[in-house]
Amino acid sequence: MELRYAQQLVEEILQGKHRSIARAISHAENGSPEAQEIVSLIYSRTGKAHIIGITGPGGSGKSTLVEKLVRELRRRGKTIGVVAIDPTSPFSGGAFLGDRIRMQDLSTDQGVFIRSMATRSNPGGLAKATKDAVCVLDASGKDIVIVETAGAGQSEVDIIKVAQTVVVVLAPGLGDEIQAIKAGIMEIGDIFVVNKADRDNADKALIDIQTMLELGSETGGWKKVITKTIAITGEGTQLLLEKIGEHREYLEKRNTGKKQKENLESELIEALKQKIAEHIVAEMRRKGELDKLVSRILAKEIDPFTAAESVISELLKKPVGSK
Repeated sequence: MELRYAQQLVEEILQGKHRSIARAISHAENGSPEAQEIVSLIYSRTGKAHIIGITGPGGSGKSTLVEKLVRELRRRGKTIGVVAIDPTSPFSGGAFLGDRIRMQDLSTDQGVFIRSMATRSNPGGLAKATKDAVCVLDASGKDIVIVETAGAGQSEVDIIKVAQTVVVVLAPGLGDEIQAIKAGIMEIGDIFVVNKADRDNADKALIDIQTMLELGSETGGWKKVITKTIAITGEGTQLLLEKIGEHREYLEKRNTGKKQKENLESELIEALKQKIAEHIVAEMRRKGELDKLVSRILAKEIDPFTAAESVISELLKKPVGSK
């Protein structure tokens, strides 16, 4: 990509042009080096949007709830970007659902940009491309960016590295409340939603969550909130947005520099890991050492972890296992 083209693309992103936003996100998804150039150019223009993470087990109604939140936010005059993380197709490598069918009629609204992205087998469910997409939408002038994860699980806690407000969506009768608790979701959630609240056991689910939150409660800080919704009808959506707004006000009033610094440190470490790994692999390929090492692993002469340790030790010029 020529620098002039990248600069033009960035100018159009800053103007909020959806076609350019889509192109930039495609560069990020493809992992092309041009993506980093774009992010570098727009990074100073980020930080204005409120990033909301929506996570929870499959079947809890996250997508339907996101749709209702978007419609209500548009009614209030807000512009929104939605990044929906979907499981990766084993055939195409792309997102299973593609552009969300439920939100198809919102695609013509210039105040809404929706993009489905595949996890690409990323351990955290949130690939670097997702973070880049959030940066692009933030810089484009969207008031709110919603990131909907593929589902709840131990790895899905990575949403906290992206979102300022994390909403955990649960539904009664799925048998996933305890699973979510075990996965550490209770620790990262700022707001908990019992969706499908018209079901008979909705109140029990709410009480169970409340009990778990009280057991793990800390003095001071944000008091975690539980609310109920019926996403299919939109009931409870306005109250949920009020709670999200309250959390944003809390973040603005309190010193949130520590959390932001921790997130940025984590992001820097991830970037360093990626760049160092890319450099090492490229150098090993150039010298023909990668194939030799893989052959040794295949022959069971060495395990992958020890092989990696030996490569690092050689780079650092110190014996394997030495401190």
